[in-house]
Amino acid sequence: MKEAQVLKEFEKAGALLQGHFILSSGLRSPTFLQKALVFMDPKRTAKLCRALAAKVRDEIGEDFDVIISPAVGGIIPGYETARALGVPAMYVEREAGEFVLRRGFPLKKGAKVLMVEDIVTTGLSSRECIAAIRKAGGRVKAAACLIDRSGGKAKVGVKLISLCQLDIPAYPADKLPPELQALPPVKPGSRGLA
Repeated sequence: MKEAQVLKEFEKAGALLQGHFILSSGLRSPTFLQKALVFMDPKRTAKLCRALAAKVRDEIGEDFDVIISPAVGGIIPGYETARALGVPAMYVEREAGEFVLRRGFPLKKGAKVLMVEDIVTTGLSSRECIAAIRKAGGRVKAAACLIDRSGGKAKVGVKLISLCQLDIPAYPADKLPPELQALPPVKPGSRGLA
C-alpha cells in the first residue's frame, strides 16, 4: 500500500483534521490524525493492518512470537496486525504511571516481539512500551506503526517500520507560529483523560 493510499483511507474516514491541536505529547500541531475514526471501520482497519504486516514481513524477514502494543491507541492496530501475522496480541497499560503487562498476559522469556503502535509523533509511548516488554523478558525485534508523523526523526530504540511517513510540524506551546496562535486549541487525544 502506497503512502498516498494510506492517507486516502484517513481522509475517507474524516480522520485527517486541520486546526490547532494539542497532541498527547503536549506539543501543538496544525494537523491531527483522528485514528479512532479509522478504527471504527473494521474493514478499513484490517486493510491498513494487513498492509502493515506485509511491510513488516518484507523488511524484517523473520517471524514473531507475539505483538505487544501500548494501550489505548495501539490495541486495535496491534490486534489486527497480529491477526494478519497469525500471532497473539497483547498490550501494556499504565500502572503507577509506567507501562506494564497486566491481565495475566503470558510473555515467555526471550519471546520475539513486534511492538505495534497507531501513530508515532515523538516516539515516547513506543520507547516506554519497548522498555516494559524488555523488563517482562521479551526481545523486541522491531517496531511498527500506521503513521510516523515525525518524518522519520522519532527514535524508538529499534527499527521503526511505518506504513506512511509524514513530516507534520509540532511545536511547543510557547513557540507557536502566528497561524496557530490565532486558533483556539483542541485536545482530541485520550492521554491524560480521567
